[in-house]
Amino acid sequence: MKIDPLLRALADPTRLRIVRLLAHMELAVGELAQVLGQSQPRVSRHVRILCDAGLAERRKEGSWVFLKSAISARGPLAGSAPALSMGTLAAQLVAAAEAEDAGFAQHCAFDRKHLTAIRAAREATAQGWFARNAAEWDTLRSLHSPDEPVEAALADAFGPELGSLLDVGTGTGRIAELLAPRASHVTALDKSPEMLRIARSRLQALPADRLDLVQGDFGALPFADASFDTLVFHQVLHYAQEPEAALAEAARVTRPGGRVAVIDFAAHDREELRASHAHARLGFSDAQMLEMLEVAGFEAQSAAALPGKPLTVMIWTGHKHAASAVTPISAIKAVS
Repeated sequence: MKIDPLLRALADPTRLRIVRLLAHMELAVGELAQVLGQSQPRVSRHVRILCDAGLAERRKEGSWVFLKSAISARGPLAGSAPALSMGTLAAQLVAAAEAEDAGFAQHCAFDRKHLTAIRAAREATAQGWFARNAAEWDTLRSLHSPDEPVEAALADAFGPELGSLLDVGTGTGRIAELLAPRASHVTALDKSPEMLRIARSRLQALPADRLDLVQGDFGALPFADASFDTLVFHQVLHYAQEPEAALAEAARVTRPGGRVAVIDFAAHDREELRASHAHARLGFSDAQMLEMLEVAGFEAQSAAALPGKPLTVMIWTGHKHAASAVTPISAIKAVS
């Protein structure tokens, strides 16, 4: 971050308002335009300046572009050596301005009132999606054990502290919501922009600096090595043509000693699920999943089974080996 573009970016009242809005929640460019009462091209210009200065980050999700804050008012932990960064100081300055400048505070309060309408619109979109897809979801749910015991068993499989959590294939965001109180930070990933919009509605109460929603594929996770303490695959892996490769990616982005949980169906013969629900795999046997976890670099734990009629839901967990190397994909493909 450089001082000149940072100060220029902060020299405009609209950009100051955007910085404060993004401190509360991630917003699409169109949503920002709605809140600010300005045209989308004009808001896009402000966004470009903020991003160039390192104050905000763009993320494309389908045809939408979302903005999140690239700075936080939280400084380093007490007693730590690093000094405050320019980004942290900028965030603290704008927060202090809202507290001390009555005119700016009035603008910020007005803007936050509009966030209520944004949240309501997101919830309406989510409710519409569920209404359109309720029959399909109810059919699948009728085949396996209820969600509540599965979620309770998953919560019991982890300790009270999850650290940095990655929910792979977050879907509606339900599992991310369930585990968020135990996590220091939540990243919810899904390939579908529509599903991410549903998850965004569910998770929008989380503080902006504790949540990332990311569009991506579980076969090529868009994260650096050793980025997360805990990973969850909830009813996702049966969509994978190569689940071994997805688990290898999971191991790559998990820190040594980190944990993984795979919640999926035990092996079954409901062939119609391939056509009706796009399942690539008809569940997994216990031996198959444990071997895939071990080959990927996890020390597999004992599995929990929650029988249903006719499908049984399994919860497999594992810890990443402290000094495990990333296994080549060519070696992993042999496991099936």
